[in-house]
Amino acid sequence: MLSLLIVLPLLGAIAIGFWPSKLSGESARLGALGLSTALLVLTAVIFSQFDLSAAGLQMSEYLPWIKTLGLNYALGIDGLSLPLIALTNFLVLIVVYSGDDGVPTTSPRLFYSLTFLVSAGITGALLAQNLLLFLIFYELELIPFYLLILIWGGKNREGAAMKFLIYTAVSGFLILAGFLALTWLSGAPSFDYAAISTAGLSTRTQLILLTLLLVGFGIKIPLVPLHSWLPDAYVEAATPVAILLGGALAKLGTYGLVRFCLGLFPQTWPIVAPGLAILATVGVLYGAMAAIAQKDIKRMVAYSSIGHMSYVLLGIAAHTSLAMVGAIGQMVSHGLILALLFYLIGVIEVKVGTRELDELNGLLNPLRGLPTTSSLLVLAGMASAGIPGLVGFISEFLVFQGSYSAFPLPTLLCVVGTGLTAVYFVILLNRTCFGRLDNKTAYYPKVTRTEQIPALVLTALVFFLGIQPTWLVRWSETTSAAIVAAVPQTAPPPIALNQTFMPAPSLKLQG
Repeated sequence: MLSLLIVLPLLGAIAIGFWPSKLSGESARLGALGLSTALLVLTAVIFSQFDLSAAGLQMSEYLPWIKTLGLNYALGIDGLSLPLIALTNFLVLIVVYSGDDGVPTTSPRLFYSLTFLVSAGITGALLAQNLLLFLIFYELELIPFYLLILIWGGKNREGAAMKFLIYTAVSGFLILAGFLALTWLSGAPSFDYAAISTAGLSTRTQLILLTLLLVGFGIKIPLVPLHSWLPDAYVEAATPVAILLGGALAKLGTYGLVRFCLGLFPQTWPIVAPGLAILATVGVLYGAMAAIAQKDIKRMVAYSSIGHMSYVLLGIAAHTSLAMVGAIGQMVSHGLILALLFYLIGVIEVKVGTRELDELNGLLNPLRGLPTTSSLLVLAGMASAGIPGLVGFISEFLVFQGSYSAFPLPTLLCVVGTGLTAVYFVILLNRTCFGRLDNKTAYYPKVTRTEQIPALVLTALVFFLGIQPTWLVRWSETTSAAIVAAVPQTAPPPIALNQTFMPAPSLKLQG
């Protein structure tokens, strides 16, 4: 069943891209919709068979491949990867449905083929339990994303695509170097995740290898100061591509931190955790301040993504069960909210013709503006700011509550960052949605019901998971507890021998 999540999009990419007869754009879109729907249904079946009480891998698949290289086809799923796979397949469906809105007007078959290659790469990386197999899938999405940005991007797409390519290639090289050195030094017989142990390595060696992996995965997230590729890539990418970039691809970075950094280096993680907490604080504050300074609303949301992904880093650095559950939930909630924001901004750009704050106003006007789109944008901004009742609140709350005991000051500063998030979204909404329309120029085309469906579905999920947060966090609780249990905890202070303990008084109910 897990292999189908990888094989189906690969076959779909080949079929759509190399269909022997002439295939119209509409036929390609219908085929892509059918395939993406099938992937989402298959994901739902996996959810129905997932055992919430099991901390280890489930539905494992293993097939020896190239024994001389230690490369085996090993797949498995747990509470860390399952929510991210569901997020990826859901966003692929959103992208395929909305992809015809001004994006693949040229070469639609190529667009859908590249989208499914990206889907297979991300899903395969989330399922792979062999380090080399993970790296193969990790790099599979590199060229498709490069082409998606280069072909359907904005006017500065060449520079943005090249910067993305270089940064991602460096990320893959560092991870490969770390994996090779780790397997060789540990004496593991293969690159299988279960066969590798760092217990026999010195602390210095572990720190060097861990640093390689932290930088490699930090580029993908991205973390400050490794983030300079993100604003250009997000802004220049077309709306569906930006949704995949921020909503799905960036999660491979934080997933790698948990699976391969924290998971393989539990003894060394407490040493680097304080530094990562400081980086998370810098990322939250920098992302918020940079977003406040932007005039392009898409660039503003792009910088806000840096801050929200830094919340995930804070939870992982704290490595408490509660913080880890919150970090995994934040990956999913950030993906949903970012996808909603990018989609709404894309609609505004198509209908109004600009993304500049100085040129936008009064879009909530019920007669000549974009009232539904603007209303949903207000809700998306509230969700991103962590308003209770929406999906952004519960994840951030769990991260803060779980991280405070480990890093009080960084956690408090990150809480301040949530206030700054509200500031830049108030600026965005005030200048975009409110005010008076220009009576001479503001006669915007209406947003059709078909165009509203992706935003309405995303908004419904943002509401539902905010009201019923257990549907978001229940899948990762057992896995998070197991990951945290492998990390040595700080020993409690010694108890004085002359300390006297008074027994707690018993409660007796009388009635």
